[in-house]
Amino acid sequence: MSDLLKKLEQINDEIQRRKNDNLLKYNKGDKVHYKQLEFHKNKKRNRWVFGGNRTGKTECGAVEVVYMARGVHPYRENRPNTSGWVVSLSRQVQRDVAQQKILHYLNPRYIEKIVMTSGSKESPESGMIDFILVKNSFGGTSKIGFRNCEQGRDKFQGASLDYVWFDEEPPFEIYMECKMRVLDKKGDIFGTMTPLKGLTWVYNEIYLNESNSNDVWCEQMQWEDNPFLDKKELDELTATMSAEELEGRKYGKFVNSSGMVYSEFDENVHVIDPFDVPKEWYDNISIDPGLNNPLSAHWYARDFDGNVYVIAEHFEAKKDVAYHADRLKTISDRLGWHRANNGMLTALIDSAANQRTLASEKNVVELFYDNGILVSPRVNKDMFSGISVVKSFLKSAEGRTKLYIFRNCQNMIREFKTYWWGNGDLPIKKDDHALDELRYYLMSIKNEFSSRNRFDKVEKTDIQKNKEKLLRYNRLNSKKY
Repeated sequence: MSDLLKKLEQINDEIQRRKNDNLLKYNKGDKVHYKQLEFHKNKKRNRWVFGGNRTGKTECGAVEVVYMARGVHPYRENRPNTSGWVVSLSRQVQRDVAQQKILHYLNPRYIEKIVMTSGSKESPESGMIDFILVKNSFGGTSKIGFRNCEQGRDKFQGASLDYVWFDEEPPFEIYMECKMRVLDKKGDIFGTMTPLKGLTWVYNEIYLNESNSNDVWCEQMQWEDNPFLDKKELDELTATMSAEELEGRKYGKFVNSSGMVYSEFDENVHVIDPFDVPKEWYDNISIDPGLNNPLSAHWYARDFDGNVYVIAEHFEAKKDVAYHADRLKTISDRLGWHRANNGMLTALIDSAANQRTLASEKNVVELFYDNGILVSPRVNKDMFSGISVVKSFLKSAEGRTKLYIFRNCQNMIREFKTYWWGNGDLPIKKDDHALDELRYYLMSIKNEFSSRNRFDKVEKTDIQKNKEKLLRYNRLNSKKY
């Protein structure tokens, strides 16, 4: 009887283990992501998934890493004691995306050791992981190392690896360096990415496979391939994106991004004559600081439909913080701009303003504070996400315009018309001060512009409704813009 009870207890323990093991639950049950299975089943050594956001592409990469580290791949010949890298674009993306996915699918019982570059190994999800030692099913130990492209090419030299996972598109030189790392072991390269940078090296090397390599394979994932997304969620995602961005983010398609960065910008649509903006629309000020270069600051308002209005501008070079702070306060007083409870103006600012230089005892954030302005450097500076958000406000996938610029904001208007893509996959770094702080502001509010935006639960009064109707009527019947 005791043997039977012991056996039942072991069976129960195994059932609980399987319930708590996310890897064992992956693509099991009523809903199966067949595009993910196609990726795992493919035997090519250089595999890529081009997919939109929320298509499930990142899950592919994370699960493939854990399969190889544990030696439990269901569709490939497994190897003992593997060594591989997880490569992210930046430290922040490594911590917030790649690490989280790996830790989600890697059962803690199989983790032998975690070594951190920063943070505590007791809470590895909050810090930066250097590598994880994993118990391999063959009885040995595998190693999952973490790298990010900010470290530079030198950090990708010297190792001999079984695999490399690129979470989003890396610079070409880092890709080539990693190909060398898997050469002697005949290892694997696999990447999961959203093709938002235009026709880059990935387009030629992988998507077109111009070299006709027998090792290269790729597939595209779109939202409809993910059985875990419902229609309402898809509609919300669609409403926040530009038509161009939708090609990449929904369908995983490459888009030719040569020419103007903001080709959606139309001066006849987006530039309007100033009008008296209701004070309840006043939202925030955004600043891109400069000393020799111009400091750019704009005042942003939002109506109850989520439309953004750029209503005032300060743009001047070769002035100190005290001068700029005085100008910002003067313009704010003229507008009747709101202030914090302590009487200070508040604003967003480039995170670089938080850095102290050798020439100054205080950083720019502290200098603004000393001059009566409380600036927050906690802004999202991700270039490609920011550009995509600006594009969606210029023209959404549904053709709707949500960004209007007062005609007196001449420097921002000028920058829109002179902002071009460079020879690579980045815009030319010139005359972009106003556009930078526009990105900071729109990125700070992007999550509010779904069907769950900040005004969803606010019922407009009759006065508010009539005021907005009057404002729209006056704009539509004023001279065409």
